[in-house]
Amino acid sequence: MSCQHLGEAVEPAEPAAAECAGCRAEGRTDWVHLRLCLACGYVGCCDSSPRRHATAHYTATTHPVMRSYEKGESWRWCYVDETLG
Repeated sequence: MSCQHLGEAVEPAEPAAAECAGCRAEGRTDWVHLRLCLACGYVGCCDSSPRRHATAHYTATTHPVMRSYEKGESWRWCYVDETLG
């Protein structure tokens, strides 16, 4: 199955901060891994983190694709099609 969202997603023009925006706003630093929204550049923590801000961002915005924001990783995930790319 092909995912149109993964094929159309592009990197944000502005580099994002290497910290979870949601955790930072809450005064926390206990995330596990970071994820970058390819629609707007929001950086949120992964689902292994206590607050799961990346998924919360998708739920609030319906921005479909994020990618790992960890050094050496470039994989992407489509929330809509639940597909890794």
